[in-house]
Amino acid sequence: MNETPRIVIMQGDQTGQELLEESLRVLDPSVIQLDLTLQPFDLSLENRRKTNNQVVHEAADAMRKSGYGLKAATITPETKNDVGSPNAILRKSIDGKVIIRTGRRIPGVRPIAGTFAPISVIRMAVGDAYGAKEWREGEGLDEVAFRTETIDRKTCRAVAEFAFRHAKKTHAKVFGGPKYTVSPIYEGMLKEEMDAASQRYPEVAYEPQLIDATYALLLNNNGEPLVIPALNRDGDCLSDMVLQLFGSIAGSESVLISFDESHQPHVVMAEAPHGTAPSLFGKNLANPMAMILASASLLTYMDDPKAHHASRAIYEATIETVREGTRTADIGGSATTTEFTDEVIAKIQTKLEVWSSLDNL
Repeated sequence: MNETPRIVIMQGDQTGQELLEESLRVLDPSVIQLDLTLQPFDLSLENRRKTNNQVVHEAADAMRKSGYGLKAATITPETKNDVGSPNAILRKSIDGKVIIRTGRRIPGVRPIAGTFAPISVIRMAVGDAYGAKEWREGEGLDEVAFRTETIDRKTCRAVAEFAFRHAKKTHAKVFGGPKYTVSPIYEGMLKEEMDAASQRYPEVAYEPQLIDATYALLLNNNGEPLVIPALNRDGDCLSDMVLQLFGSIAGSESVLISFDESHQPHVVMAEAPHGTAPSLFGKNLANPMAMILASASLLTYMDDPKAHHASRAIYEATIETVREGTRTADIGGSATTTEFTDEVIAKIQTKLEVWSSLDNL
């Protein structure tokens, strides 16, 4: 008998917490016909300060054991020597290597240029410009700033391998890459791993481009699905632009993944790509799409056909809800947060009931 999947629930701040609660309504067993064990941790700014980030480390330890996490948006304080960002701690603690964000069309939302097929950015989650050692020497106009950045081959291989596996799964082209002509030693390491992965997956279309050309060509793409592997800094900038190409970040989720030795997902943490939206807090107006889709993405990594059916039902129900006219204000509608989720839930339940009936024919 299979053990009930356990998801570590990381509670957050302001609207981030409100939208997490909407996604948990969707994950209720009465909705998705799947039993889940939810293990909550309070990652609100108040509790992170109270515990001096110990609660973040406890959540990470629980994720390493369960393999799954769902995180609300949290506040990162700007004051130096405060608790900082929980995301940095979580990434390091679970040895996260890849962050995947997929932009996709939202019915009724006008995209930029010819963008309509999904575009996934496979971003290196560690190293590069983030956490680099920085210092300055000299004075006045002779002052010079230095930065020491590092990447490692293990992480580059994880990014490239996952990019090609994801492209194979989604029938997409692996596209883009680092500025390896200017930086053949540093950025060239990722390009080497991309080229090697293309040999392992000859059935996957592969079109390497320099990062600057990648940006330019994305604004004039011909509408085919793309998967773009990127260094940490490049991927951070690129994913923000790609999501906006679709007219809104509401139709995307963000997934952090760590891998085992065979590059199979070991720990998966899903969240929305947006922040805590303090101006919408308590108004029941925020769009829950991204958090709902984050919960759906998490189910795809579970080794259970029922989880996969539930994930598909959530994805389809969410997009259909928008297409049929139930939309929050940010995408041209007047529905409240609760009303949107109510409609998604109703559609999920209908889908799963119909599919169950058909399976019995």
